[in-house]
Amino acid sequence: MVILLGATLAAAGCKSTKSAPEPAEPPATRAQAREAGTPLQPVSAFAGIADERQRSAALFVEAGRVITHPRCVNCHPADGVPRQGMDQRPHVPAVAGGPSGHGTPALPCTACHQERNTPLVGATVRSVPGNPKWALAPAEMAWVGVPLGKICEQLKDPARNGGKSLNALHHHMAEDVLVGWGWEPGAGLEPVPGTQRAFGELIRAWIDTGAVCPRS
Repeated sequence: MVILLGATLAAAGCKSTKSAPEPAEPPATRAQAREAGTPLQPVSAFAGIADERQRSAALFVEAGRVITHPRCVNCHPADGVPRQGMDQRPHVPAVAGGPSGHGTPALPCTACHQERNTPLVGATVRSVPGNPKWALAPAEMAWVGVPLGKICEQLKDPARNGGKSLNALHHHMAEDVLVGWGWEPGAGLEPVPGTQRAFGELIRAWIDTGAVCPRS
């Protein structure tokens, strides 16, 4: 999951033209709070599904709790505009990923997003996300508004997943530091469910059972 996701940019040179900044995260609903606090089911929880294809699809649905979380989806738009918050609103201030996914010459992502999360004191926004690999996903990897089954098909397609084999895809999901940011997004931002290790195990088991995609 290549990510340019965020909180409202509040660092120097990245202030909004609005009179007051918007909160980084709207108050969570009770359902969201329960989902955020629920760990991913382990691979063993799916052992009772006798049909291997059904088991494979079910494993991906569970992994999809991470993939479809706004922490991940917000960085995968089709229009080059990153989203923010659980409500996936357009980035404030207005920015674009540009051809490289690293912003434009006038406002590169690194103007506000550093190599690590930056805590803020006395601000509406509690922190600005950061990671050494911070970037926006290319348009062919767009997930915003895309159902999980279609995302699954995209992930399996080397023409739309950065040329990755399934084994390379597993390595990316299980070990990439930018994917890992989703579990440590900084103050004020809800992390994705579970752990990166549990997520990687689900992806591995999904691949080993045929990498079957759920119906959209």
